[in-house]
This record gives sequence, structure tokens and C-alpha cells, in this order.
Amino acid sequence: MEKPSYLGHRERIKNKFKKEGLKPFLDHEVLELLLTYSIPRKDTKKLAWALLKTFGSLSGVLEASNFELQKVKGLGPQSALLINIIREIITRHSYDKIKQRKSIANQEELYNYCMAHLQNKKQECFEVLFLDIKLRLIASEILSEGNIDNTTVYPRKLIEFILKHGAKYIICVHNHPSGDPSPSMEDTFMTENLKNVLDVLSVKMVDHIIVGNGKIYSFESGSYIEKPKLFL
Repeated sequence: MEKPSYLGHRERIKNKFKKEGLKPFLDHEVLELLLTYSIPRKDTKKLAWALLKTFGSLSGVLEASNFELQKVKGLGPQSALLINIIREIITRHSYDKIKQRKSIANQEELYNYCMAHLQNKKQECFEVLFLDIKLRLIASEILSEGNIDNTTVYPRKLIEFILKHGAKYIICVHNHPSGDPSPSMEDTFMTENLKNVLDVLSVKMVDHIIVGNGKIYSFESGSYIEKPKLFL
């Protein structure tokens, strides 16, 4: 008996991945491949395109919540859960790559982590990476999550975490849900205010990174940086 056409296509994309990895895959093909592991007997191409149309990009799909994903017709709870798991794996992998380094000097891995963790979040999120005297990552903490326009960072809370982790350096990271990583006057004022607080503790801010859609802004370099290559 002849196999259904979708089975042949599923086998082809799996074999393509086995031979070449994800490098030659287009975004919709990545989603097709992923969905074959949660949808056993169905062509996943139309659903992959529907996801991209709904969320705008592969990154947008990965950052979508379980609830948002299940609004897409044809995507059930198992598929939504699988996509959420993949996102968390990417974030953890990026974090572990930084933590395994002898120092935080590898900027590409730092930017990968920032993009994977904060890009496409619907609310502003302010995170701090805490480093030891040799610039090795000790821990990361979310200091604040605000509405779509702003977030409030309390210096006292930052000081508590610095003392808790014994940090000598920090890197501040926050996102702009609008997608534009350009620093606002408030961002600049907050950065300078936090630096003044840190001076009292003899702790240095290595950088303040703003994550946008496809770009980040680094206060340390005073420039915009294109989206790094994600671990995907």
C-alpha cells in the first residue's frame, strides 16, 4: 500500500537534518521538523506557516506563551508544550555556555543569552548577571518586571543580590517590547544612577544591554549590534 504523501515529506526533512543539521533549513522547515514529534499523522507544513504568520518569526514562535500558541488553529497542548520546552532549553544552553567560560569575555555568547532570554517578551524585564572578581558568572536574577512601557528597578534590591552573591561586577540587561533597543532618557538616567550606587560598594557595571527585535544596544560600546547567531 502506498504511503501517504505527508509521510514521505516528514522522512525527507528528518533525513535532511541528520545529514546537514539546521543550517540549510528555512524557518518554516524548522517548525515543520519540530512539529513532526508532537503531531504523528498529519502534514505540518500549513501549521508551520500559520505559526510564522501569527508570531512574525521563528523567535516570535519560540517566545510565545503556551496560551498564545494554542490559539493557533490545529496546534494542541502537546505541541505548545514542546515549543515552550525548546525555548527553555535554548535559554539554559546559552546560560550554561556563559557559566562554563573562565570569564564573561565572550561577547557573542553573552548576547546570545540576552536575545534568547528577553527578546519578544511582552513586558519589560530587568535582569542582572552577577560576576566574581575574575568576571565569571555567579548567578542571574530578575530584578523587576513591569508593564509594556517601563519597569522599576530598586537599588536596594540590587544591593541585596550583590551582597547575597558576593559579586564584584554586574551586567544589567533589559528588553524593549517595542522592538527598538534605542536607550531612552530614563534608561540613561537609570544606568548612571545604578553606577553611583555601585561605586559605594566598589562594584563595577561591565555593561547595560538593551534587547530589541533583532538588535541589541550596548551602553559599554555605545553602539547597536546586529542579532547574534542563536543556538538553534
